[in-house]
Amino acid sequence: MAFECSALDATLAAAAGDDPLLLAELRNAFRESFEQHVDLLGRARCDGNWNVAAMRLKGLAASFQVGPLIDLAEEALDAAPGDPVILRKFRTALGEFVSS
Repeated sequence: MAFECSALDATLAAAAGDDPLLLAELRNAFRESFEQHVDLLGRARCDGNWNVAAMRLKGLAASFQVGPLIDLAEEALDAAPGDPVILRKFRTALGEFVSS
């Protein structure tokens, strides 16, 4: 999954206006939340914890209008806890976001 930052960047820019410091702070807050939720998903071993982590990721993605992440979170909701394919996709997306 190629992480597309255009919708996220537009959402953050609309929220921050002309304030580059606020833009950087919002982007960092998204990254930290994304990292924490991916970590929670990776540690989830039962259906309940997996679903909570996936729903949190979906909520984060929806809040910032990141369609591909919403789709991936929905894929996680349909998957078994600890699914290595899903975890790899989230970690790849996170790596792409961090490096962008």
